[in-house]
Amino acid sequence: MASAPQAATLPMFYNDLMPLNSRDHAEWSTRSTETAKWMVGQHAVPLTAEEFVHASRSYPIVFSISETPVPLALMGLNEGVNTYFDADGKQTDPAYVPAYARRYPFMLAKLAPDSDELSLCFDPTSELVGEFDDGNKLFEGGEPTEACKATLEFCRNFEEAGFRTSAFVEELVKHGLLMDGEVSIQQTGNETPFVYRGFKMIDQEKLRELRGDVLRAMNQNGMLALVYAHLFSLEHMSEVFARQVQQGQGPIPAPTA
Repeated sequence: MASAPQAATLPMFYNDLMPLNSRDHAEWSTRSTETAKWMVGQHAVPLTAEEFVHASRSYPIVFSISETPVPLALMGLNEGVNTYFDADGKQTDPAYVPAYARRYPFMLAKLAPDSDELSLCFDPTSELVGEFDDGNKLFEGGEPTEACKATLEFCRNFEEAGFRTSAFVEELVKHGLLMDGEVSIQQTGNETPFVYRGFKMIDQEKLRELRGDVLRAMNQNGMLALVYAHLFSLEHMSEVFARQVQQGQGPIPAPTA
């Protein structure tokens, strides 16, 4: 159900990546859109730890079953189902949109594998960056505009949040707090409950067994608040299930991971 983005040359959403520069893109602009086509059919979107509180008001937050677990906002309980964006990519609910989705079509990426330097890149297939009559110019007089600087800053902040999220997950793994998750949802008129697996969640029993000094440290560094935001968010599982039923996208006879 909640697999992490597949390991590939390009991350989820991106079909191509091109480095942005003032020489080749001197007259280019970026524009907004009301239809996020890249969100269509995406049932699980990565989250940073600092987004947990906001996202927990709208989505179940779980962790992927990958070797290095990734926090995910569940927008559907079956792969290929997003109950918060319609088939055209229009948001159907004024819910929080994860930063991972909001940074598209931009991202920071390494241009050389032997370098740690990150450059601002974009997906040229997105139709959101190009030589438009409308939109916000990216360069003026060969220098980045305020819109370009704001985009770069957003992507930098996202990368930094990613490092903090990795540290948060490492601590969870270190203390054995993640376990294989399972959710059973009973639908009216159906004798057999629908069981969803394929994700990880906080083991509340292990949480209660933590030593006092560990628990105190987690409280002081803010980890404990994130843990409870995750646990409270799981109440949305039944709501997402109901959204699928209402939208005619589920349930299916045998839910699969």
